[in-house]
Parts: sequence; structure tokens; C-alpha cells
Amino acid sequence: MGFLERMFLGGGRKASEMDAEALPNPIPHLSSIANSVIHRCSRILSLSTEQLQQCLEAELPAHAKQPSKYARNLLEYCSFKTLYEEIKRPDYLADKEFRILTYDMMLAWETPERESESMLKDCTHREIEDDDEGSLFYSSATKMAIQVDGQKTIGPEAFSRIAPVCPAVADPISVHNLFDSLTSSSGGRLHFLIYDKYLKSLEKVFKSAKRTSSSPRASMLHLSDGEIILDVDGVVPTNPVLQHIGTSTWPGRLTLTNHALYFEALGVGFYYKKAVRYDLAEDLKQVIKRECTGPWGARLFDKAVMYKSSFLRTEPIFIEFSQFKGHSRRDYWFAIIKEVLNVHKFIRKYNLRNFQKAESLSEATLGIFRYRSMKEGFHILPSHFKTILAFNLTEKLPKGDKILEALYNHLEPLDNRLQHHDAVASSNERRFAAPFPLSLQMLTRMGFLSLQEEDSPEERNFVVGDIHIGEMSPLQMAVKESVCVSGRAEAARATVDQVKVKDIETNLAVMKELLFPLIELGKQLQQLVEWEDPFKSHVFLVLILYLVYRGWIRYVLPSMFFSTAVFMLWHKHHSDGKPVKAFQISPPPSRNPVELLLTLQEVVSKLETNVQAGNIFLLKLRSIMFAAFPQTTEKVAISLIAIAAGFAIIPFDNVLQLVLLEVYTRHMPFRKENSEKLIRRLREWWVRVPAAPVQVVEHQEYKNLK
Repeated sequence: MGFLERMFLGGGRKASEMDAEALPNPIPHLSSIANSVIHRCSRILSLSTEQLQQCLEAELPAHAKQPSKYARNLLEYCSFKTLYEEIKRPDYLADKEFRILTYDMMLAWETPERESESMLKDCTHREIEDDDEGSLFYSSATKMAIQVDGQKTIGPEAFSRIAPVCPAVADPISVHNLFDSLTSSSGGRLHFLIYDKYLKSLEKVFKSAKRTSSSPRASMLHLSDGEIILDVDGVVPTNPVLQHIGTSTWPGRLTLTNHALYFEALGVGFYYKKAVRYDLAEDLKQVIKRECTGPWGARLFDKAVMYKSSFLRTEPIFIEFSQFKGHSRRDYWFAIIKEVLNVHKFIRKYNLRNFQKAESLSEATLGIFRYRSMKEGFHILPSHFKTILAFNLTEKLPKGDKILEALYNHLEPLDNRLQHHDAVASSNERRFAAPFPLSLQMLTRMGFLSLQEEDSPEERNFVVGDIHIGEMSPLQMAVKESVCVSGRAEAARATVDQVKVKDIETNLAVMKELLFPLIELGKQLQQLVEWEDPFKSHVFLVLILYLVYRGWIRYVLPSMFFSTAVFMLWHKHHSDGKPVKAFQISPPPSRNPVELLLTLQEVVSKLETNVQAGNIFLLKLRSIMFAAFPQTTEKVAISLIAIAAGFAIIPFDNVLQLVLLEVYTRHMPFRKENSEKLIRRLREWWVRVPAAPVQVVEHQEYKNLK
């Protein structure tokens, strides 16, 4: 081992450097790293390599015994069986030998055979020899470590195959996103340096969460059975969390569990008041989204989360996470609160009970701890299609409902098997057994949960049916299908982000140019209706009346759709895969901040005027409906009866012709004067209609808050 590798790895990977010839009874055709891993697995399991092979031969299906797949299947069987025993220890993340072993399992999975190992070595040596980009010591630490020992990095397939066996390290739904986050600065290959740092950060998060759960502060919340504290914020009084209700603001401390959200307001003398509980488990039509807050309700700072539910009788609450720069603190809390809501939504949708429910909550809990470790160890908060929170991911991914359905099928037989487990079942029967609740077992062993002895799941030995050896599980297949579709959705999202413009005037200019054909068509129709060219107006009127008379008017809409489809197909045929040309617009003249503020004030004033006009219109209709002006109500009622009789007696085609004639000929020279008089009389009549009264009454709860 070279000096640089010892510098980066700390000399802790001696076991993986054992040569295949130095091992007792090495398996032929297996690579040196694969033989090393299987040898260490046999020591942990207290079984010889021959016994492991015999067990595999007895339990592996016939289709998986092909010579081309045997090496990798044997490695997977030994690795999964060993990890199943290793994760029974509550402190396995703190064991460096465990971190080295799991990493070497991933290395061996990529090169299980001797031929694949020699090919990888040749390729790696050529890449290092051809690299003349500059001195190694002027690169990043991660890149230098990878270049020194390039063959000892792993790819996404190996990581996604081995890591989910340990429920604390990864889960099969978001494992690919976790790998992308860990390798964002290392070219898509995971080095032991990063992997070791990730597991150490994860161990620190578990220890911190365990201390928080056992602290006196947790007992003040009166948590229910099975409720685990996921994170706490606002502990330091100088950097509290702010809760806004209306114009009132309270600093305090925020606690999230896997069932609810707790807020403790800070009182006089740094004394916390009794916690207010916001239930996230029940179906209360909860809504949570990012929001802006500010003093006295002003929307100035994008650093808050809005929460409302049917349980809250007052207006929604706003929880602000103050931060000097950016809003990563808010984004983190928004993501983990959303994850708790989504896992309970999944539980309610499939009516999960007992161990199924507990296992789902445990998976979400471990996912939030992983998300927290990425934030604290790497300062990364992956979001949207790249989030590592499994239930949030299924809500965003295309076909995410298929993933949840596969997860339900994965958990469905769990209770039955735990209650009716047969210890003497044959290997063929056990091969189709459902998986054990590994996430639940792990949280129980680590002390987060305390199950009763009669409720504790039964321990048993590992069988092939626990993990699909040599093939993908239905859950993994659903995830793979969804991820393939999400690539196109993510590319489309990137194009949307590129074309977004900031100021409102530029957005209006873009919209005006995009709607230019429709605007021009509207202008042409307006000219026809205004009878600026009598000949064209007469021809258009005769054409419309003829279409209505012949009954062809119903073909107008299908013809528009058909013409649009032909237009699109024509462009598809002649584009030859060329990208669409950029849409060019002329930006509006630049303005200084004072002019922008005046424009904004003008826009807000116009909006307020339009809203007031709409309210007045609705209040006048209310006045007519409830006979606040009896004579007007009587006239309107008689008119409506006459219109109803006309629609009932006259055929619809004739009614349509009459309406078109009335609207289209209103501006003809011989009708224009009478039409203007009629419109004037209608306006004068509408002005005389009184508006219904309005009284603004504050809620009693809001008065009490004031």
C-alpha cells in the first residue's frame, strides 16, 4: 500500500489487501477481493467457505446457478447473510471494520471474477498514466485519493445492491439519489474516504437523537408509545424559531417526532411554556408549504413554513426559521415535516396496522436521520427528484404511486408471517417468505423503541428469500422504472428553469409575444364586429349563419383540433430532431428602483380596484336575488322567465342564430345608434341597483389572541 493511500485511508484496510493465494482454500475463478470478502464473511458466520457454498446450492433457484452468474450470486449470498448478522449489533456503525467490510463488498460486487478484476486494473493503470492535467497535489483531496487508487472506487450499481441491506445506511427507494449526493464532487464514483465520512456522520446523528430522546426535555412533551424525536431546533435562545399567528409572533423551540410537531413558546427568564402539539398522523387535511413572513405580516423574508389543518380553528400558523443568508434551515425542516406527513398518508391509504405500520414509520425515521447526516456532515440538502427522503420522493417521481404499491406488497404479508412463522418450513416454502422488519428491529436494538416481549418480532436465521439473490425485487424494479421516466421530467424541469425571467414587465413581454397569433386573430374579429370593412363583415356573417343553418357548426372544434395535430406532425416530420429555435423578444426599457416601486404600486392599485368592482357586482346580484329592490327583482325575474320559455320552445340552432345576429350586427350603421342607447339604459339601470350590506366580524379566538 502506497504512502498516499495510507494517508487517506488511515491504514485501516489491511484485510482487503490480502492476496488470494494467502487465503486458506481460495475459491477458483473468484477475484482476490471477492475471496477476501468471502473469507471474512465465513469468519464472522463461523462457517467454512465450503459450507457457505453448500447452503447457497441448497437455497438458490435453478436459474441463478448459471456459471456466468455464480460468482456474483455467491458473493451476494455471503455478504447479505453476514450483514444480516452484523446489523444485530446496536453499535455496528461505530465499528471501522464494518465500514471497511461493507465497502469491500461493494468493490467485490463490481469485480467478482478474476477476469473482470484484471480488466479493471489494466483500464485503471492506463487512465492514471494518461492523466496529464497537472500536479496531483493541486487537486481536491477527494480527487487525489481517487487518482492514487482509482480501482478502489465503487459505482452506483454496487452501492444500490449492497447498501440497502443495512437499513440505517440506505433504503432501496432513494439509494440512487443518496449515491449521487455522496459522489457529487468525485465524478460519479464513491471513494472510501467519502463513504467512511458518511457512516461516521450517520453514527453521530444516531447518538445525538438518542441523547435527545432520553433527555429531561423529552419527558416534558409527554410523548406517546412509539413516538421518536427526529430533530429539535431553536434550543439556543439567541437563535429561536418564530411562530406567527396573524400579527402576533412568539419565539420558541420546535420539536419534530414521527407523529407530531411540538412548539414551546419562550417565556420570561428563558422559561418555556407548555408545548402546543400539531398532529401529523391523523387525517386532518393538513397543508404545509413554503411561505414568506416579516414584521406585522409583511411578506418580506422567504424563510418560513405555513401549516394549517381542519383542527386549527384560527388562521394558519407560520413557523419562521431565521437565517442570516439563504433559507437552507427552512428547506430542511420543510422536507422532514413533509416526510412525516407523507408516511402517515401512505399508512392511511393502505390501512397498515401493527408491524406494517411500525416498519413504515421506522423506514421514514431512518430516512430523516440519513437526511440529517447529509446536512450536518456534507452540508447537502438534495431536493425534488434528487431527495433522499423516500416518501417525499415517491410523491414527486413519475409513477411514484407504483413504488408505494410495490412497497405495500413488500410489507403486506409481514404481520401474518410474524404471527404464524413455521420454524421447520422447507427451503422452497421459505424462499417465498416476506422480509423481516429490519428497520423496526434496528431502532429497537438502538434503544429508540421499546417493544413488549410478546410484540417483539421473532428472531430467525437468514434465508435467500429475505433478499432477491441475483435478481431485482419488485420494489427495486418499480423504482428503476420510475427513475427512468423521471430523467425526462428532470430535463424538462431544467428547461423551465432556464426560461424563467424575474421582473413582471419582461414576463408580460414574453407572454405578449407568445400570444401574438391569438392577439392578431382577436383584432381581426374585432374589426369584423366593428364593421370597419362592410364587405368582409357581410361575408363573415353569411358564412357563420350558413354553418349554423346546415348544422356544420359542431364540426368547427374538431376541425381546429385536427388542424393543430396536422400542424404538429408536419413540424415533427420536417424538424429532423433539430432543437427548437430560441424565442426572441425585445426587453422593456430598464427602470431604476424608484420607478419599479411606483409601477408596483400602480399595479397593486389597479388590482385592488378590479377586486372591488368584482365584489360590488356580486353584492348587487345578491341584492337582486334577495329582493332588496323589489321592482328591479320583479323585472329581472320576468325577463328570466321569458328567456327560459324561449330556450324551451325555440330550437337551439335558431337560438344560436339569433344570439349571433344580435351580437354581430350590434355595430352595423343602421343599428349602432339604437344599440348605444340600449347599453346606456342598462348601465343607468345597473347604477340604480343597491349593493347588499357587508359587515366584517373578527373571530372570537383572534380577539383573544390580541
